[in-house]
Amino acid sequence: MALRGWLDVRRSWLPGHAPALLAIPLGLIVTVCVLDVLAPPHIHLGPLLVAAPAITVAFAGARTTAVMGGLAVAAQVLIGMLRGVSGTANIQAQIAALIVVSAVCVTVCVVRGRREQQLHRVRSVAEAAQRVLLQPLPARAGPLRIAGLYIPAEEEAELGGDLYAAARTAHHSTRILLGDVRGSGLGAISNSALLLGAFRAAAHRQATLPRLAVHLDAAFRWDTGQWRSRTEQDTIEDFATAVLLDIPDHDPVVHLISCGHPPPLILRGDRLIPLVAEASHLPIGFGGAFGITDYDVQTFPFEAGDLILLYTDGVIEARDTDGRFYPFTERAPQWTAEAPDQLLRHLRADLLAHVHAHLGDDAAVVAIRRRASAPAPSEPAP
Repeated sequence: MALRGWLDVRRSWLPGHAPALLAIPLGLIVTVCVLDVLAPPHIHLGPLLVAAPAITVAFAGARTTAVMGGLAVAAQVLIGMLRGVSGTANIQAQIAALIVVSAVCVTVCVVRGRREQQLHRVRSVAEAAQRVLLQPLPARAGPLRIAGLYIPAEEEAELGGDLYAAARTAHHSTRILLGDVRGSGLGAISNSALLLGAFRAAAHRQATLPRLAVHLDAAFRWDTGQWRSRTEQDTIEDFATAVLLDIPDHDPVVHLISCGHPPPLILRGDRLIPLVAEASHLPIGFGGAFGITDYDVQTFPFEAGDLILLYTDGVIEARDTDGRFYPFTERAPQWTAEAPDQLLRHLRADLLAHVHAHLGDDAAVVAIRRRASAPAPSEPAP
C-alpha cells in the first residue's frame, strides 16, 4: 500500500499535456524581470511573479508547477540583487510570499492528480460494467450484419435505461431485443440488467417468440416485486417498452412482437416502411399483471438488401434549442447504402449536432441488414 501511495504521488508530479503553454509563465517571468530592473526605484513589479505558478497550475502537473515557482523565486532574488535591495524587508517578504504561493500551487496539483486518478479508476469500472451488461452486438449473425449504438443522456455516464441484445437459436434464426426501461439512475440500470439477463438466459431456449415474451414479462415482474408487499405490488411502476424480433436465416421475413415500443423501420432502397404491428402489447412488466399469457406475432417481408432500424424514444424525441424534434425518418434514408456500423456513425454525429451534444434522454439504435441468404443446413445422414 505504501508503494502504491508513493507511485500515486510520483504520477501526480508528471508534467501536463500542454507544453506549449509553458511559454506564458516563462514569458511573464522574463518580462517582469526586465521591466522591474529598468523601472524607476519607486516602482516594484516583482509581486507580479506570483502569477507564474498560479497560471501553471491550470494546465501542468505538480513538478512543472514547482519548477515554475522556483524560477519565480529565483527571478525575485535576481531582481533584488540587480537593484541592490536584496537585504530589505520588502524583497524578503516578496520572496517568502512567492515560496508560500508556489507551495500551495504544488499541493493543489498533487491533490488534483490524485482525484483525477480516482476518477479514471471509476470510469474504468463503469466501462467494464457497460461491457458486461450491454455487451456489443455481433457484427455478423447468419446472413445478417448488425451494429448497435448507445448514447447516454448524462455526460460522462456509461450506462442508462436503454438496452439491446442478440442471441442465436438452434433453429437457425437470430433474435434481437431492444428496450427502454422506465426511469433513470441506478434503478433503471438495475432493471436493464435484469431484462438483459432474462433475455440472454432464455432467448435461445424458448421455442417461440411469444413464449420468450411471456418469460421476459414474468421474470421482470417477479424480480422487481418479489420483496414488496401485496399493497406495494399494486403500485409498482417498473416496466420497459420493448420490441422483440426473430429473423430466420433462410426465410426472407422478420417476426415481431411490440410491447409498447415505437415501430421499427425498414429501409428498402429509397423507401422507408414502418413495421407497425396490428397488436401492440403492454410494456414488459405489465403483461402478467393484466392477465396476458400470449402475444401476437406480426410477420413482415425482410429481403436481401433491406435494413431494419430499431430505436428508442430518446432518438425521435431529441430536440434542438428551438424545441424541434430530430427528423429521424428524414435523415435515416440518406445513409441507406452504408453498412450498419457506418450508418450508425453518421446517425450519431447528426443526432448530437442536432441537440448540440445535450440529449434529454438515453438513445439507442440497432441497425440490421440482410445479405444474401446463407446456404441451407445439410440434412443429417440417415
